[in-house]
Amino acid sequence: MKKSTQSSCESCEFYDYDEYDEAYTCTMRLDEDEMIRFLGKQTSSCPYYRYYDEYKSVHKQI
Repeated sequence: MKKSTQSSCESCEFYDYDEYDEAYTCTMRLDEDEMIRFLGKQTSSCPYYRYYDEYKSVHKQI
């Protein structure tokens, strides 16, 4: 995974809507230590953030 200084979940590739829970959730699988740091807000940014570009495939066709 590419590390980044961004941390806005709304624009992240791993931030998806769960129809069962009717809520947005992070789909990135974190290990126990990473989850503790994330929930405890001990990190300044998410190390797994990837900008979601819904038009990525269109850019390749142009």
